[in-house]
Amino acid sequence: MNSTQYPLHPLSLALLAVWLAWPATAAAQATAPNPAVTPTPSPAQPDAPDAPASALKAIVVKGQGESADAAEGYRVRRSEGATGLDLSLRETPQSISVLTRSVMDDFKLHSVNDALAMSPGVIVEKVETDRTYYSARGFDIVNFQVDGIGIPMTFGLVDGDLDTAIYERVEVIRGATGLLASTGNPSATINFVRKRPTAAFQASGSLLFGSWNQKRVDADVSAPLNEAGSLRGRVVVAAEDKDSYLDRYHMTKAVFSGTLEADLGDNTLLTAGHVQQANRPEGNNWGALPLWDSQGQATDYDVSVNTAPAWTYWNADIAQTFAELRHQFANGWQLRGTLTHKSIDSKGRLFYVYGEPDADTGAGTFAYPSLYDQDNHENIIDLRASGPFQLGGRTHEAVIGASASRASVTAVSHYGRGIGTALPDLATWDGDYAIPLFDAAVDGSSFVDRQQSLYGAVRLRPADRWQVLMGVNATWIDSEGVSYGAPRAKSDNKVTPYLGTVVELTPSLSAYGSYAGIFLPQTEWRADRSRMDPAVGTNLELGLKSEWFDKALMGTVAVFRSRQDNLATFDTTVDDPNDPNDIPFSAYRGVDTRSHGVELELAGAITPTVQLSAGYTWLEVEDADGRAARTFIPRQTVRLAGTWQAWPALKLGASMRWQSQIHRDDVAASGQAVRTRQPGYALVDLMARYEFSPRWSATLNLANVTDEKYLTSLYWSQSYYGAPRSASVSVDWKF
Repeated sequence: MNSTQYPLHPLSLALLAVWLAWPATAAAQATAPNPAVTPTPSPAQPDAPDAPASALKAIVVKGQGESADAAEGYRVRRSEGATGLDLSLRETPQSISVLTRSVMDDFKLHSVNDALAMSPGVIVEKVETDRTYYSARGFDIVNFQVDGIGIPMTFGLVDGDLDTAIYERVEVIRGATGLLASTGNPSATINFVRKRPTAAFQASGSLLFGSWNQKRVDADVSAPLNEAGSLRGRVVVAAEDKDSYLDRYHMTKAVFSGTLEADLGDNTLLTAGHVQQANRPEGNNWGALPLWDSQGQATDYDVSVNTAPAWTYWNADIAQTFAELRHQFANGWQLRGTLTHKSIDSKGRLFYVYGEPDADTGAGTFAYPSLYDQDNHENIIDLRASGPFQLGGRTHEAVIGASASRASVTAVSHYGRGIGTALPDLATWDGDYAIPLFDAAVDGSSFVDRQQSLYGAVRLRPADRWQVLMGVNATWIDSEGVSYGAPRAKSDNKVTPYLGTVVELTPSLSAYGSYAGIFLPQTEWRADRSRMDPAVGTNLELGLKSEWFDKALMGTVAVFRSRQDNLATFDTTVDDPNDPNDIPFSAYRGVDTRSHGVELELAGAITPTVQLSAGYTWLEVEDADGRAARTFIPRQTVRLAGTWQAWPALKLGASMRWQSQIHRDDVAASGQAVRTRQPGYALVDLMARYEFSPRWSATLNLANVTDEKYLTSLYWSQSYYGAPRSASVSVDWKF
């Protein structure tokens, strides 16, 4: 297939035709409703590539008088995450999906993994119980923001089960956001928008019980702290304890968020806060189940099979402290400065299993224990100014800013005695393995990554219905230190452009296009232990956005094309068999990769009683020669979530996540080529909520109601099975 064209899948064409034809008919009939690196190098390696409300309205209310974070049910109207300018979603020349608080509450999406799995076009690669990668448009998502401020993810993945209790919404800005996210893939940027203090007192709480002894409690209190209301605070806490469908796995986590807002004057707002999450998993896997046996045939285990003994753990303490100052000038300009400190302290006693089980006996897998300790500390500063200016008799807008970050990582791996000890058949193994001494070998990392960026953009209005966004980002990257024996020292710099345009075709329909440069520094090593050069490329997106029913419902259709040259691709595992202290590591090579596809999305209210979030994605990912690449990523996905207010006191809902088949190709120890397939599958969830009074309600949630058996990911050459059918019931209170 020629990657320079935009081939439309037949289903895409049909949906596009319906999308374009429906608005006029629907609008006439409806009335407006009331919206990493593996801790040291693990033998299982990825096949890569193969976030305010405020009492100070003058500060946060802009444009058409809509708050930047105003949400109505299943949609949000405005976002700053893509450009730093407070734009409506129709004015933003990129695809944006938003998971609102309503969606997360309806379907009890307490973890970031569960929330992002509901987002159109996002693939959640759960490679282990406590580490996760994300992808969109065929590439890994490595850009993360909190309230629009980039937060470095040193290893490009998420450790632990991050909780959603502290967030008001989660935005997924697809494509390359070349202004604020100065580095990264042409996949998406995830922007977590925090809950902020409110001007009026409000409180809520929830108590949940679910399958596998799940117990959870949530509380959220916000109130003015003085008579004038110029000092406000909000506290969010959550605690959860649960077993698992996986043998021996247990998780306990606790979450705290405290935020203060102070009006320092009529036009100045100071916000400060601290977030803390403690994860305490036990019996967690490191790596996962083997995908093929000694004859190259696909393995098939019970969904409950776990490769970890009960004594394993992977504790993670995640903390983030921030301070933000906003000042609104009389001329309409706003100055915003943000300081953030983030730390992730991890301690793990881990157990990896490798090998190819015998097709008849199940023997043939081996132990690889390790003790792991990592400290990751990051400091981020961002200063930006934005506001209007006059040119040619018209009002335009601009944003200019600078950011700097420093991330320091210290990690030590103590390898256990008994590496290579034979294990029994995993299908019947009860996890019995004595805790070894961890003194066989020691290795680790100690490095510092620094990044500085200057960025600026203007939104020009050449005509009443035409706007043009032009911007540029200049970034300098510097690293020093070592990581598991390989030097990490490297300096890179790049200037990347951003260009976007939006044309209002009718009062409810806009066309848009955007172009961004791509610059991705890479930490992967070649076989000679030298660090790979950055990946570079371009991202192009064209689309239509339409709003209906007095802006209660929004639809988007987009086509995109991305190019990345020299993208790190797993090549081989390097190991010196003559050196017993040599630690295997993954070697990579650069591959030129292309991605193109189509996305369709609807979000909002289609009637006064029905809320909907729906998305369809079709894509192709190829190498420079037109061959399929990154085949572990599904080429088609569907995301649906909707609720119906059946009675004033009863809400019913359902969600569905479907993906097409995926596969990965590997080479067995015998040299035989093996292919692992995961057929396409759908996961269906149901919910029902009954309000006993304006303050009290109960919610029943059923997950995977068809009890689908599926592998969570083929990102690595190991995997495990997703959760079977489960249920939970919660009692919720609000004031």
